[in-house]
Amino acid sequence: MENSTLAIVVPCYNEAEVLPQTNKQLCALLDEMIGKRLVGDSSYVMYVDDGSRDRTWEIIAEYAAASSHVRGLKLAGNVGHQNALMAGLDTARQDADVTISIDADLQDDIRAIPEMVKKYNEGCDIVYGVRSKRTTDSFFKRTTAQMFYKFMTNMGVKSVYNHADFRLMSLRAVNALCQYEERNLFLRGLVPLLGYKTDSVYYDRLERQAGESKYPLSKMLSFAIDGITSFSVKPLRLIFDLGALFLLISLGILVYVIVALCQGRGVQGWASLMLSIWFVGGCMLICLSVIAAYIGRIYTEEKHRPRYNIEKYQK
Repeated sequence: MENSTLAIVVPCYNEAEVLPQTNKQLCALLDEMIGKRLVGDSSYVMYVDDGSRDRTWEIIAEYAAASSHVRGLKLAGNVGHQNALMAGLDTARQDADVTISIDADLQDDIRAIPEMVKKYNEGCDIVYGVRSKRTTDSFFKRTTAQMFYKFMTNMGVKSVYNHADFRLMSLRAVNALCQYEERNLFLRGLVPLLGYKTDSVYYDRLERQAGESKYPLSKMLSFAIDGITSFSVKPLRLIFDLGALFLLISLGILVYVIVALCQGRGVQGWASLMLSIWFVGGCMLICLSVIAAYIGRIYTEEKHRPRYNIEKYQK
């Protein structure tokens, strides 16, 4: 690894507040690793501006102009975190032997990076950064995150528990990842499919140093839906199971009505009828929305539009 080039890929969206501290820490770490000969002199940090509306790109351009160890990649518009990360990985593989992806807020502990590099030296192509605990999260976020990982596993999606997008990938792993052409990216599910030798490094997640989270509840839900519909058809099978259950319930109600009529008892049932209509109607709408989500994915994939467009690349 002494002569290998490491690229630390950092997707950024409206990160002007946090970038000064982020760049300071990452550059200091990179200098330390170069000094210890863990990585080559040509290693660098690449910031990917995902169509930010603040001064993010101006700050990145300043850093890139001032240091040979900093590069900036400006996308023509906002394409989302996963596509921005993929743009950085795809660009970095042109001259980097190994890449590490990390978010700009540095809540993922950068002190785990040298340990990742050591795992790479031992022959690992993929090293996952995994949170050892979630004590810094709110009760709501911690609970929903645990539910998310368990639900994804039950849906048949292969993923690493408590791992986000903090990971090391060798050049051949990145090359293999770039062969996956789907537009609805869920990298936490794609990377485990590559099949190369993997390991994990555990760390404690830190508090965000500045700015605000770019993943509110609405984006988290959308991200979860993307992951499920991109990797599993189990929801479609569940629709069949739900239909079979409704059929059994309706047969049971039919038997009850026949017995009640034979015994001369009137079926009052207006309230239960209305509740049944609303319940079944709601379930039907949910089922239709699930089917629509899959059709929408097919529609998006079949158009084969590019994931991103690069506006500037500053070395």
